[in-house]
Amino acid sequence: MNAFWIILTGSLVATCCSLLGCYLILRRMAMVGDAISHAVLPGIVIAFLFTGSRDSIPMIIGAGLLGVLTTFLIEFFHRYARVQADASIGITFTWLFAIGIILISVFAGQVDLDQDCVLYGEIAYVPLDLWLTDSGLSFGPRTIWTLGFVTLLIIGFILVGYKELFLTAFDPGYAAVIGISTTLWYYLLMTAVSLTTVASFESVGAILVVAFLVGPPATAYLLTDNFKTMLVLSVAIGVVAAIVGYYLAYWLDGSIAGAIATITGLQFGLAFLFSPLHGLLFKNKKAIPV
Repeated sequence: MNAFWIILTGSLVATCCSLLGCYLILRRMAMVGDAISHAVLPGIVIAFLFTGSRDSIPMIIGAGLLGVLTTFLIEFFHRYARVQADASIGITFTWLFAIGIILISVFAGQVDLDQDCVLYGEIAYVPLDLWLTDSGLSFGPRTIWTLGFVTLLIIGFILVGYKELFLTAFDPGYAAVIGISTTLWYYLLMTAVSLTTVASFESVGAILVVAFLVGPPATAYLLTDNFKTMLVLSVAIGVVAAIVGYYLAYWLDGSIAGAIATITGLQFGLAFLFSPLHGLLFKNKKAIPV
């Protein structure tokens, strides 16, 4: 049963991250998830200082607010400082992460708050955190309910705003001409990314979140030129990575998150070589004169 809960957790994270990752790749902002996962550290520390509690809810609220602030600063620096998007991402997350480290070091002697425990979860521990009623009835791991709710939110968000998200990602100029607010949909997308990142990394770890945000969408991008197909393919690729990665880790007796992230890399490598549309080997064949 533990294997089922771990694979289900990985699949839910893969679904959320892969769907949003498709839009991030098209916007050339694939590493924003990594930025958010590091930049939220000050929010976690500040939430503790205000509440005096290390419960998940205040931590998630604090991290979520810093995640939104991170996306705002990235866009602010990109637009008004006129630096490239990747540079604004790097500046923002290193600065906020450094502030978090300073806060940790200042209060480390007074409180038991370790950045590794806060930032990097372990998916193998998911079955241990059960939702139990006062009568002892178990509803399964808390993480499943949290991620299940977030997954439904992300799917609903994409279904409702598909046209706007599609146009602002592919042709923001045209979207602005027909009356779609590119700024509004940018921040809505980044808020969804922040929510997903914060809800996921506490359980599965920041590395696995970034792997799902980038790996499956990049692989799907090589396999199709149809965006709807890319969305579906990226989810399927992410779920397969979660399943195969778990059993690889079981066979090797190693890190589950590391094994899943490794599988996403292997999937991309296979698509890079053998994709009928954009594969390296197929391109070489097409280049040979007949």
